[in-house]
Amino acid sequence: MAFGWIDEQAELRRRAGLVRILRPRPAHSPLLDLASNDYLGLTHHPEVAAGAAEAARTWGGGSTGSRLVTGTTELHAELERELAGFCGFEAALVFSSGYAANLAAVTALAPHGSLIVSDAGNHASLIDGCRLARGGTQVVPHADPEAVRKALRTHDGPAVVVSDTVFSVDGDAAPLTALAAACRERGAGLLVDDAHGLGVLGDGGRGAAWAAGLAGADDVVVTVTLSKSLGSQGGAVLGPAKVIEHLVNAARTFIFDTGLAPAAAGAALAALRLLRREPERAARARAVAAELHARLTAAGHAAVRPDAAVVSVRAPSPEGAVRWAADCRAAGLAVGCFRPPSVPDGVSRLRLTARADLSEGQIEHAVKVIGETRP
Repeated sequence: MAFGWIDEQAELRRRAGLVRILRPRPAHSPLLDLASNDYLGLTHHPEVAAGAAEAARTWGGGSTGSRLVTGTTELHAELERELAGFCGFEAALVFSSGYAANLAAVTALAPHGSLIVSDAGNHASLIDGCRLARGGTQVVPHADPEAVRKALRTHDGPAVVVSDTVFSVDGDAAPLTALAAACRERGAGLLVDDAHGLGVLGDGGRGAAWAAGLAGADDVVVTVTLSKSLGSQGGAVLGPAKVIEHLVNAARTFIFDTGLAPAAAGAALAALRLLRREPERAARARAVAAELHARLTAAGHAAVRPDAAVVSVRAPSPEGAVRWAADCRAAGLAVGCFRPPSVPDGVSRLRLTARADLSEGQIEHAVKVIGETRP
């Protein structure tokens, strides 16, 4: 029977406690949200919503085509200029998602005969980019610059080191300065995904590369998403102008994908301008994460110290993590639930995302609920 194997796979997932379901949310949920990636609390900000609405009224509901045909508007170009300037890079290129941006950057910058050195904890989009690239890939232990250095020594041709800047599971930061040093010893490029760093790290939220003194370097390329701190949708690649020009000509997820909807571009641009005007939001997000971690560990939870705005709390098992998250939801608190295969070490977790707009009372309530529902 066609697709009969799906039933077997579904049963295996059920037995392992790994069944995933969609849960549509209302526009205005009564839950205290520590599950989304809305780090700066901008998704519902009036200026961001107005930016989306004005863009839709001006440019229409869709971009009408691929970026190279009709899908590039003046609004896209404006967003790219301001995003590159804010983060300290020469140029930027906007994509329909952060996933598409990562696929584009990895595949276009790792041609046949090149080497990709990839951190074992990288996001799925970077992993998929490595699989699709024509270059060979060596996966190295998590956050280990010496392992990166050893891998680079095995190859004499072009090479690129690929890493998240802030890893989405535990919220720990990559050692960017040491990675850049390892790359420069061998003339390799450094490609980092700053999805969880933009808006949180660096001066006024300018990102992890800025914080590490790597912004604008001619051997560093950064990908970002517009769907987390900027409260919108889409992604972008930032880097030297020649790299961006190469992506325009060689990146399949740019050439063959419909351009980002104008409403998303308008919302992201409004959020970027708001962050430039209110840089304290970045520091507040980090402070909330630190406060969550301090209170959780004081209460006896095994929580990982956050380097940005993600706080990870270990759970006893996949089933225990699902039950814990469900009990939190029933008590009015939305938290993330990470289980295999989303976690590289096989350890299930609750994943909390700090938001700049959380009050002290909300932080206290969240910690209380997590403690009372612990399995």
